[in-house]
Amino acid sequence: MADTERTVIENCAVATVDAADTEYATGHIVVAGDVIESVGAGPAPEGLPGVVRRVDGTGHLVTPGLVNTHHHFYQWLTRGLAQDANLFQWLVALYPTWARIDEPMVYAGARGSLAMLARGGVTTAADHHYIFPRGSGDLLGAEIRAARETGVRFTAARGSMDRGESDGGLPPDFACETTEDALRATEEAVDRHHDPAFGSMLHIAVAPCSPFSVSTELMREAAALARRKGVRLHTHGSETVEEEKFCHELFGMGPTDYFESTGWLGDDVWMAHCVHMNDSDIGAFARTGTGVAHCPSSNARLAAGIARVPDMLAAGIPVGLGVDGTASNESGELHTELRNALLVNRLGRHRENALTARQALRLGTYGGARVLGRTAEIGSLEPGKLADLVLWKLDGIGHSSIEDPVAALVLGAAAPVTLSLVGGRPVVEDGRLRTVDEDDVARDARDQARRLARIAADAD
Repeated sequence: MADTERTVIENCAVATVDAADTEYATGHIVVAGDVIESVGAGPAPEGLPGVVRRVDGTGHLVTPGLVNTHHHFYQWLTRGLAQDANLFQWLVALYPTWARIDEPMVYAGARGSLAMLARGGVTTAADHHYIFPRGSGDLLGAEIRAARETGVRFTAARGSMDRGESDGGLPPDFACETTEDALRATEEAVDRHHDPAFGSMLHIAVAPCSPFSVSTELMREAAALARRKGVRLHTHGSETVEEEKFCHELFGMGPTDYFESTGWLGDDVWMAHCVHMNDSDIGAFARTGTGVAHCPSSNARLAAGIARVPDMLAAGIPVGLGVDGTASNESGELHTELRNALLVNRLGRHRENALTARQALRLGTYGGARVLGRTAEIGSLEPGKLADLVLWKLDGIGHSSIEDPVAALVLGAAAPVTLSLVGGRPVVEDGRLRTVDEDDVARDARDQARRLARIAADAD
């Protein structure tokens, strides 16, 4: 690799989030091409060939890039609505509007969501898109295009719904697909877009929406499809007490038992929320290696409850963090979820022993990589892994008096991003996106949000 271009970052604190949680009070990292070549204490080695950039990280902390494991990008256009509702009330209020989305709207919402994520240190994002109104265009393609332009590594979870109002579900019928159409479109998405190679910028997951908007046939067939294609599975699970009641009434069992009966537990599966889990549920997830996307802010916004994250981690369950859709987490930022995960879980029965700052950082990095099945590539700063990393500025007024840099990042104010690399390529510098025009993204999102509101109002 003598002729490879290198970037050197040094004089910074380093939190590797490797298996030993190795940290350096003052250290360096060398990026060669798109991978990490070395990381260690003190300055970088002398005489490195091909150094095209040298960054003085004094006053900074470098960490792995954050990994967002659950989102709904299109909801960027419907923020601030149904402010005082639980999940089912919120869905009933917003589904009629969401059912009017089209390709330009989804593209604008995805750009806004991705821009906010990237600017806050996210280098890999997963989105769960499950609404495909008839005649609305290539919605998944719009998201993929937005992710490519933003420069963020992307897992597109191709969702689906086939249980509309006429079948006892919550969404309007015209926002749903038939079972056959959903399966066919999902398989086409995998065949067209999924790239399993090392360093891939795009994965596809199979992702029916939830037990109360999806038939049992679609759940079973989707699981079989994913395993035939060798891709991961994603859905919502055990989010609210209402969902628990719904599953018992409809299926005669709780959500976890229902998921297991349809083939939806396994080390290739991750579920969003998992708030209402009993000891048996946690045991089933641990036994099967099923992952969890923990969304503390959204769970609080919709009064869903406090997920048992400390118990999940103790059982060995893979747990990552998720923003969730910005109609239930209006900030749209993952780095604030590090703090909220710690604080919310300390309100539970484990109190001050629930989570540490370093466990919160691990949830947002390595935990997310584990949930998405990418720990060989991302989630920690180690030689040979992809150069997805973030340099956080901690010498400003919001952090300078906190001696522990990891505590400063997790417990302090949202830290500015001085540099974010995805595969060694700068995506953010000095708090601004390098890949897209933020002002243009904001204008387009505003215009499409207003257009969606007008169309939805006219439909009423």
